[in-house]
Amino acid sequence: MSNVKIGVSMLYNLGESFNRVVKRLGDEGTQYIEFLDDGAHELNKNRVNLLREAAKSYDLEYTVHAPFADINIASPSRIILAAALKRLTKSLYRAHDLDAKLWVLHPGAKTGISQFYSGAEWKQNLQSIQELYDEAEQLGVNIAIENLPAKYWFTMNSPEDFHKFYKETNLPIGIVLDIGHAHLENQIQPFFDQFADKIVHIHASDNNGVNDDHLGVGYGTLDYDWFAKTLKKINYSHRVVVESCDHVSESLQKLRVLLN
Repeated sequence: MSNVKIGVSMLYNLGESFNRVVKRLGDEGTQYIEFLDDGAHELNKNRVNLLREAAKSYDLEYTVHAPFADINIASPSRIILAAALKRLTKSLYRAHDLDAKLWVLHPGAKTGISQFYSGAEWKQNLQSIQELYDEAEQLGVNIAIENLPAKYWFTMNSPEDFHKFYKETNLPIGIVLDIGHAHLENQIQPFFDQFADKIVHIHASDNNGVNDDHLGVGYGTLDYDWFAKTLKKINYSHRVVVESCDHVSESLQKLRVLLN
């Protein structure tokens, strides 16, 4: 029997009202819920209390995905950077209040002027992560960094980027392996080969290797049979969170069959 915990991200119903989503949490088919602290679901103290009540009622465990809309922790603008870090710090506090098992962070991204300041976005990315890690450590919140596709200008998308990150920071931060993102870069196997011990959380969706479509499991070209065999081979025992925007219940069931 596998020890993998199969959960679901609330990304797929981000456009629905917060209260309506909370009332349906017990019907998601899993106790492992990832809440996206963004858009219509931005967390505050009242919403955290509602989620805590739902957790008691349905025996739920949460992870929190940090906000990412208009957020860039590598921004060259001091004003925008300060606003982004303030927003992320608020999210960290809400994750703490929610007793979240993990806080998922996106790395920084290049901008239209990055070509004029070679390496500046990488340096700022590291500095911002250090600041957020220090805050999280004081709060007792576990954080991990997600791989993002290079085609969308993000700074950490390949195993080489993560090797560089660990070499330059030595921070004990795990990796959230988004296999949909890694599929776009043909990097799924390299991540598992090189960072099996660092991967503490997985986002699962599907695509056709071109765009980050967040398709249901089995509706793209990602090899989920290989994925399941690999998780068993490395004795992965953390969460695999369905981050599809369609066929969500079906995706949960497929992963249960593959991973158990």
